[in-house]
Amino acid sequence: MKECAKKCVQHNTPCPVEDCRVWIDYDDDLNCCLVAIKKNGPMTLEKVAKRLNLSIVRIKQIQDSTIQKLQKNSHLKPS
Repeated sequence: MKECAKKCVQHNTPCPVEDCRVWIDYDDDLNCCLVAIKKNGPMTLEKVAKRLNLSIVRIKQIQDSTIQKLQKNSHLKPS
């Protein structure tokens, strides 16, 4: 975990650095996707959508696109 995320967890304060690559607008996870992952583990598409303020359908599209790119780049067979 990044040092800034560790400090936020240690002080239980939301991250103020909005231009950070892992910053999300979700106070329950201290505005950090690294904290969200550590705190919640694997999440449903619904939980991810809520944190990113996107629709479940959009998150599914992103997931499908990412899987397709990974399969193409690593020569994996689709499941």
